Amino acid sequence: MTEEASEAVLSVSNLEVDFATDAGLVKAVDGVTWSVRRGETLGIVGESGSGKTVSALAVMGLLPPAARIRRGAITFRGRELLRLDAAARRAMKGNEIAMVYQDPLTALNPLMKVGHQIAEAIHAHRKVGRAAGQERAVELLAEVGIPQARQRAEEYPHQFSGGMRQRAMIAMALALDPAVLLADEPTTALDVTVQAQIMQLLMRIQQDRGTAIVLITHDLGLVAGHADRVLVMYSGRVAEVGPVGEIFAAPEHAYTLGLLSSLTRLDHRRGARLTTIPGQPPSLISVPPGCPFHPRCDFASETCRVEIPALVSAARSDHLVACHHRDQVVARAVANRAATSLPSDLDRSQEAPVSGPLLEVANLVKWFPISSGAVFPRHRGDVRAVDGVSLTLGKGETVAVVGESGSGKSTLARTILRLVEPTAGTIWFDGRDITDAGRDDLRHVRREMQIVFQDPSASLNPRMTVRTIVSQPSRIHGVAGEDVGVLLARVGLGPEYQARYPHELSGGQRQRVGIARAIALGPKLIVCDEPVSSLDVSIQSQVLNLLEDLRDQLGLAYLFISHDLSVVGHIAHRVAVMYLGTVVELADRDDLFERPAHPYTQALISAVPIPDPEIERNRPRILPTGDVPSAADPPSGCRFRTRCPKAAYELTESERQQCRDERPDLVDRGQGHPVACHFAAARETL
Repeated sequence: MTEEASEAVLSVSNLEVDFATDAGLVKAVDGVTWSVRRGETLGIVGESGSGKTVSALAVMGLLPPAARIRRGAITFRGRELLRLDAAARRAMKGNEIAMVYQDPLTALNPLMKVGHQIAEAIHAHRKVGRAAGQERAVELLAEVGIPQARQRAEEYPHQFSGGMRQRAMIAMALALDPAVLLADEPTTALDVTVQAQIMQLLMRIQQDRGTAIVLITHDLGLVAGHADRVLVMYSGRVAEVGPVGEIFAAPEHAYTLGLLSSLTRLDHRRGARLTTIPGQPPSLISVPPGCPFHPRCDFASETCRVEIPALVSAARSDHLVACHHRDQVVARAVANRAATSLPSDLDRSQEAPVSGPLLEVANLVKWFPISSGAVFPRHRGDVRAVDGVSLTLGKGETVAVVGESGSGKSTLARTILRLVEPTAGTIWFDGRDITDAGRDDLRHVRREMQIVFQDPSASLNPRMTVRTIVSQPSRIHGVAGEDVGVLLARVGLGPEYQARYPHELSGGQRQRVGIARAIALGPKLIVCDEPVSSLDVSIQSQVLNLLEDLRDQLGLAYLFISHDLSVVGHIAHRVAVMYLGTVVELADRDDLFERPAHPYTQALISAVPIPDPEIERNRPRILPTGDVPSAADPPSGCRFRTRCPKAAYELTESERQQCRDERPDLVDRGQGHPVACHFAAARETL
């Protein structure tokens, strides 16, 4: 055991975990070693299927029945966990080692009040009375920043927002003051502002309690901002591990370099294309011989194809790497770093094409009525999902709509497509008013307006082959569409995919099929509703490049819905920022990211993690407080005022009164673009 491991609170040594399946033996974890000290954060990163979560579940003793630990050791404070009996493992789980799961909605019991669930974790390990356990649950909810904790403890998980559910999960994990906290993608489903709040909470708890944290994530920006060391996994093995600053500055494994190079970043020049890692991660049933990354590696040699590289010391003893060509990788990394620049040096050659408007939306409103009573329903109010939105979209242009969950982004897109009926306002498409278009007219218009959905798994019929899925739009509209093989070739898929079903495809391949279906009728406009949010970063870059290529080749216009501003900063020409049903800022991409003027836009941009430890840990933070208010009862005046950092810390009482009384118009107040803020002022956020 190394000196590092001997100091560790928790260590995993040479762990191998297999899954028996009908298709063969899946080697999910293949000789993985890592450790974490008291008060330290270890970040574990890698694509889906790399073995990140399986190693954590092995620590917790939560592997499914089909899994088998072939060999290895897991040591916690000198105890070998794999040798403990079931009772001893139960006593440890939650008490000394706790876990925050990826999806709190499925991890929390929907039939139990939140406070009772937290108290249940306490009662499982401590002999305390019912009242004392409930009181401790209230204290924990307050500690993790949930307002009105006593009242909220009596509510059910569905009554909590996503951020509040994750805070409740953290409260449950911390109930017994564990020494180690395993955080498995703790912020994946959260808005960027809530993500920043959750990470601040975890770091504060760590500082106060000395908790060791294992942060399992695909978000390299989170690792850059919060981890002390980072472990990169690929195909069930450790590719590289070491201090976070050293690995981000000079990665020595080709896979680590590929992950870092394929990221969309707010602090880098936005060029024409993203760097990508070619291909897909290998099947863990048939891992390639030699280095498992060699089929996708630019540096691969014959040695890589036959010899598995050992995990050996790099420049420093605490930096280990398993790569035959580390010197070449470092040289490429240094060259890549020198080629990047800050937003002030942006390449403005990729301007939006000058053309007439394809889509014009004026004062669009979509309210959903709230009724009560089954027999004689009574109107109780309205959810003001979209409340007076105006924007235009030119031919060949990409306009991004960004904002937190509940801001009305997806409802706006669905209303524009007439998938839901507008309450008021007008929609003009290609010179035609389609606001009140009838069924026959809409059928014709919808050949020219298509959508790519967020979750390709849910949007593709599992009983249809790829050929049937892609050809379906042509059959529905009764037209001779483009050949399926040609459409698949446009999105980078070969003819062999035509006979496959969605479950036989990777996430990136399923999304490519969804894009092929969207372009089948030769549309002019495609609504992209979070099209890359569910994909690994390496696949995300491939899909973004594909969308840009199709836009240029086919003259498509995109209405691009996203909460990821780094993605938006790469692909968009103009950006509309939405908050609680309204547009609060509308600007060219570069103007928005260089000179954001609305406090909400500033908060969104400052919350986006940048995958550079030096930058990420020293940049200013402008974070809103609390959750987005209900669209059924929005605040008076400026809807952002209840969470606005500017209103809280910079404005006078008379100015705050103006925010309470007057709803700001979306106009240019000297910033060079429209902003819906009485006291808008540009501010540096990077």
